[in-house]
Amino acid sequence: MPVWGISANEHDASLSVVDGSEILFASHAERYSRVKNDAHLHPDLIKAARRWGEPELIVWYERPLLKRTRKLYAGQHKHVWRTDGAAYLSTHGLGAPVRYVGHHRSHAAAGFFTSPFDHAAILVVDAIGEWSTISAWEGQGRDLKQLWGQRYPHSLGLLYSAFTQRIGFKPNEEEYILMGAAALGEPRYVDLIDQDFVRERAVPNFRLKANVHRGVRWWRPEITDNWSIAASIQAITEEYLVGLARWLARRVRSPNLVLMGGLALNCVANSKIARDGAFDRIWIMPNPGDAGSSLGAVAAFTRKRLNWTHPYLGENIDRPFAHAEVTAALLAGEVVGIANGRAEFGPRALGNRSLIADPRGPETKDRVNRIKKREPFRPFAPVIMAEHADEYFDMPVAESPYMQFVAPVKRPDLFPAIAHFDNTARVQTVRRQQHPLLYELLSCFHERTGCPMLLNTSLNIKGEPLVNVWEDARRFQALHGVKIF
Repeated sequence: MPVWGISANEHDASLSVVDGSEILFASHAERYSRVKNDAHLHPDLIKAARRWGEPELIVWYERPLLKRTRKLYAGQHKHVWRTDGAAYLSTHGLGAPVRYVGHHRSHAAAGFFTSPFDHAAILVVDAIGEWSTISAWEGQGRDLKQLWGQRYPHSLGLLYSAFTQRIGFKPNEEEYILMGAAALGEPRYVDLIDQDFVRERAVPNFRLKANVHRGVRWWRPEITDNWSIAASIQAITEEYLVGLARWLARRVRSPNLVLMGGLALNCVANSKIARDGAFDRIWIMPNPGDAGSSLGAVAAFTRKRLNWTHPYLGENIDRPFAHAEVTAALLAGEVVGIANGRAEFGPRALGNRSLIADPRGPETKDRVNRIKKREPFRPFAPVIMAEHADEYFDMPVAESPYMQFVAPVKRPDLFPAIAHFDNTARVQTVRRQQHPLLYELLSCFHERTGCPMLLNTSLNIKGEPLVNVWEDARRFQALHGVKIF
């Protein structure tokens, strides 16, 4: 009988099904409800999970009673007695026994027990768990040992989200836009942010002067250069995280680092950590935020290594895929969609729910941003045959199959659709064994054009979840005039 892991009732609800060491299914509630970052389980998600059998046990991704004490401290009184854990699950018809693990332990376990490492240092950095905001761990064999932690309200993640709000984006959702916007500015307000908000940034400690949980929209309204505000908070984040990795490297005798928590989605900071060289190898599970903790909850409770082979763990769209027809459409200058195979578990489209295009056209970025209804400054990721990556990018790591690192583009003039304003790109590398269908498409395009890469972005528009099932793909095709394969 399988064990289910569940992360829900806060944001980014998800459900994972694990049998022994095998990950049978993992998906996000938002893909079924079509509500971005949906906090709640959806009946169709539960129905999909039940295809793998009824659970003998459910593991909840955090400890509700401990979380209530923090909410009480924070003055979130209306949430203190909110139904959570087993009581919440019973409202969805789930009556299996429920066990609980700590929020940051779920993150650490999701990373370590899916990694290729038997021994590793682990950093978890997010907005907030029950009380934890930053934690450092050592993983070895079946054991996870916490070495250090920072507690609420002292949170780098909350500060980053507060500044996401400050420059006009949605906190707890659009931090990735702030990261991209940072390339347009200069970090000229680092000292001001430190002066107004940061009490201590002496690694490992990160302490704030005030609680920023409710945002900092009010901060210095006379400053209107939002891009430089973004660059400044990004610079503070990078400096602290690089220092924290160095600190942990001196305490854990391992060349391996696991990064988890919401800030592990900051691929610019990840790249700075990689280039700093405190660790030889870095693993980031492709779903490092709270949604990934449905998988981490099971791993934390069972303390079993999971057989991680790929992130394609969700709903399956089983349709033929005509490489020649897709290649012809790309050569004709079309933007096309791929909705094929099992959906990605994580926020990034990695070839099964993707919009793709030729990265060489000078108008391509604007065309795709118009389709997706996004800000025109935002770049797109390249997906490239792994053996060609070093020809086109100055890679900070050997390979990047999950779009977790950025790299300078060696000829940004030739590939304007995937080069950001600072001439970097968030690279996805692919080998045949990792994704045969996508690799074959890249090979076909390479044979016809000499270019071994494509633009790859998520098959959705801004503010909507990724396409999940074929009915979603047909709707997208009808609404946006993009042919889906």
